[in-house]
Amino acid sequence: MRNRRAQVIAALAAAGLIGGGVATASAPPAPDGEPIAIGALTSLTGNFAPWGLQVRDGMQLAVDEINAAGGVDGRPLELVVVDDQSSAEEGASGIERLIEDGVVAIGGTISSDVALATARIAEELETPLFVVKAGAAEVLTRDSRFTFRTCLPSAPMVAGPIAQYAAEQGLTKVGAIIADYAWGQSIRTSLETEFADLDIELQIEVAPVPETDFTTYLRNLQDFGAELLVASGHPPGSGAITVQSADLGLDVPVTGAYSVLPAVMSGAGDAAIGRYADFDCADYTSEEYQDLARRYLELSDNTFMDDDAVAGYGIVQNVATAIAEVGDDPAAIAEYLHAGTFDVPGYAFPLQWTEWGELEGATLLFSIIGEGPAPEGVNEAGEWYPDALLLADPVEPYEPE
Repeated sequence: MRNRRAQVIAALAAAGLIGGGVATASAPPAPDGEPIAIGALTSLTGNFAPWGLQVRDGMQLAVDEINAAGGVDGRPLELVVVDDQSSAEEGASGIERLIEDGVVAIGGTISSDVALATARIAEELETPLFVVKAGAAEVLTRDSRFTFRTCLPSAPMVAGPIAQYAAEQGLTKVGAIIADYAWGQSIRTSLETEFADLDIELQIEVAPVPETDFTTYLRNLQDFGAELLVASGHPPGSGAITVQSADLGLDVPVTGAYSVLPAVMSGAGDAAIGRYADFDCADYTSEEYQDLARRYLELSDNTFMDDDAVAGYGIVQNVATAIAEVGDDPAAIAEYLHAGTFDVPGYAFPLQWTEWGELEGATLLFSIIGEGPAPEGVNEAGEWYPDALLLADPVEPYEPE
């Protein structure tokens, strides 16, 4: 599998589309075969739009680059985009339309509620579905064979590194504000399980998903004496929680669970610098990420390439690699991906999966927003830039019951 990936990368480099290659006078011929459709089912409107807009543009960048390098066996890729509107009902109807229209795979799901509605359809209709930030443990079952996580692992796998960080910092009290939907309740259960074995008190506040004023919850955590705030699952409430806690004098570190960093900075501003930390599936310090980000910003209206966009880019690259090896049958693509290990430019770990589609061997990078300056050309949102704090121990794949 890696040899085939190397061939894809070499083709892109020869076309002058990625670092390490030299543009040649004889560019690859334009693909003119029958198009291969890949679906992007993600949130372009609604609460989860900051994540979805990133994913869509990352997927489009990969499609554009692969087509510029000759396509897949002379066939162009086509990205078919559907907005799930951050709604489970819209997601369910969207995935049915995409499969009926003949896509070979679908990527980009953000909301756990949407993933719960779409994963069952993907399994029934035997079409690969790649979820990006849908971390509710219930999304995957022991019988899942066509649903793959790509960036955010299941909630039980995320809670462990948070507990690891709190223990390494010698903290005694941790507070969390979680959202009242599938992801929030899943991370709540997981946090309670992880902290039960530690000498650290945990207090959890539950707020509605649309909440923007977290003052009451934060006062409760201030009275509790929280030394770390976990701001997980309020799209995009991490910024508001960061700045509102500072306004209350609760000047403690804040960690999210895979929030979109520009959205955090938009909500919190300088209050986030040196204070807001988060886990990522992208390695912002790597040259591969930075080369990719520069190309991404030429295409996208987004001002920063978040890890959601890196995941979207990787989804298309991996599907294209599978098609080149086994053809465009969705079942064959899923089987090929289950058997392989895939290096994605800018990722913090290779992508590989258990038989039920959970991330295997994931090592999550914990970063804090620093004042920068950012490397040249990789952040149009400001001078701030993520500084690596901790590379968590490899997380054991969660096994559904």
